[in-house]
Amino acid sequence: MQFGVFTVGDVTPDPTTGRTPTEAERIKAMVAIALKAEEVGLDVFATGEHHNPPFVPSSPTTMLGYIAARTERLVLSTATTLITTNDPVKIAEDYAMLQHLADGRVDLIMGRGNTGPVYPWFGRDIRDGIDLAIENYALLRRLWREDVVDWEGKHRTPLQSFTSTPRPLDDVPPFVWHGSIRSPEIAEQAAYYGDGFFANHIFWPKEHFQRLITFYRERFEHYGHGAAHQAIVGLGGQVFMRRNSQDAVREFRPYFDNAPVYGHGPSLEEFTSQTPLTVGSPQEVIDKTLTFRQHFGDYQRQLFLMDHAGLPLKTVLEQLDHLGEIVPTLRREFAVGRPADVPEAPTHASMLKAGVR
Repeated sequence: MQFGVFTVGDVTPDPTTGRTPTEAERIKAMVAIALKAEEVGLDVFATGEHHNPPFVPSSPTTMLGYIAARTERLVLSTATTLITTNDPVKIAEDYAMLQHLADGRVDLIMGRGNTGPVYPWFGRDIRDGIDLAIENYALLRRLWREDVVDWEGKHRTPLQSFTSTPRPLDDVPPFVWHGSIRSPEIAEQAAYYGDGFFANHIFWPKEHFQRLITFYRERFEHYGHGAAHQAIVGLGGQVFMRRNSQDAVREFRPYFDNAPVYGHGPSLEEFTSQTPLTVGSPQEVIDKTLTFRQHFGDYQRQLFLMDHAGLPLKTVLEQLDHLGEIVPTLRREFAVGRPADVPEAPTHASMLKAGVR
């Protein structure tokens, strides 16, 4: 099972000091977080894609390419690649190039994003969101799997005898997860292709995501990719740890109370009782994370959001130290009773060995 971190790259004032990092500081902090993730033994670093303030990660491949040159083992992913507003041709070329630079340590989480105005900024209509996700991904798959593509669709100019370059490393395209917090159409798309489904269940109660993941698993089996329990599932999560639970709550509360997304809403206690957010001791994080298996079945990837809401880099790096300490326990516990036919998260090496294209 893979464990890692993802970042949305928000530039948020620290509510305890009032200081807002510069864009340069935030970008370099994200790099430092990735390097720390590899240092403490995590498997994955993922960056979001946003094209509006207060976010900075508008060019994931630039950041991930830089991180690839400074790491050896870390899988480099996206917390969202905007399949709706990015040109599939550019996605195909950019991530194939990154594959070569990173020796295959690349995968993607496709999504529609959470910013409505991004559609007209890139010449699209938000009302076409689902249709764009379906059509663009169908084209992307062909660009990675066919040397010469002739194509015509609704939302893009036709392609005639087009070859995307470079070709995927070893003729094995990057593995794709389809990310969604609300759309069964995206779960259906993931199941149809036998791809992964990533449920970033950080804001809503587990029951909502149980329905989505169960639907994905059922449709995965329906399309003949394997039994439902063999479907490839990834989950998001949020944690803040200190050795003493009371210290964790006291330190994190001002960040939670003023967070851009959920601040000034439910109390910290209400939010932690209803969502995966865990604020407490390392053992409390272990205990709650292990409940995800009870709720969603055996799964392949667990990513945590740890650098949001204005938390300073020093604190985030301390959090990664704590996470590195508990991940071996999580690995052992998740392995207990795991059926032998439940696959691990696909990697370039495993897909190459299996002859997957």
